[in-house]
Amino acid sequence: MIADSGLRVIPLRQLVAALLGGPPVPPRSAVLTFDDGYADFASTVAPLLAARGLGSTLYVTTGALSTAGRPSGGGPFPSAATLSWAQVRELDTAGVEIGGHTLTHPQLDTLPPTSVREEVAGCKQRIEDELGHRVDSFAYPHGYSSPRVRALVREAGWISAAAIRSTSAFSSERDDPLQFARLMVRADTGRDRFALWTRGGGAPVAPFPEGLRTKGWRAYRRARAATGRPYRAIPA
Repeated sequence: MIADSGLRVIPLRQLVAALLGGPPVPPRSAVLTFDDGYADFASTVAPLLAARGLGSTLYVTTGALSTAGRPSGGGPFPSAATLSWAQVRELDTAGVEIGGHTLTHPQLDTLPPTSVREEVAGCKQRIEDELGHRVDSFAYPHGYSSPRVRALVREAGWISAAAIRSTSAFSSERDDPLQFARLMVRADTGRDRFALWTRGGGAPVAPFPEGLRTKGWRAYRRARAATGRPYRAIPA
């Protein structure tokens, strides 16, 4: 549907450059991003994208990737098959941009600053060690962030960070590069809704203020975490 719609899929770095005041992106542009690092990205998604000439960014949760000492499906996603570092390196070589998605996929806005630093800086260091080059793109687990978390992400050296706002939303050239909005395709996202997105409709356009509902939801999750009963968010 993306290929047939006439959308121009551009690299994430081109959008980020525009968000930072660089040249505007072409009309009817789109960026494709994928979170977590599941094994089916290599087996299914990457070949489909390559066949259509569509680029993408893959944000990996480093603690979930399989290694010689831990098989696929361990760590933060015990029931899901995950990529190996060898596969991540192959995808990187093939032109997929690799970004970071923390070490263990926590709700960052419920953690103390020391833990946030470990998650965001440690993830960046591990990916750069494995790939042998700098990585600049980050995504918040579950889409959750806060002003303090975003400041720590910037401190760790990330240039951009993908969010999920209170609702799926279009990004724009006025969006925050450390909290840029995304349209999240879910299991119940129908073809009609997706087709509307490809035409530029059916969702709000960021930036827009953080609502009281979002602030209240963060306060609730922080309270749960403080009492040792953290809210179990669905991985995203």
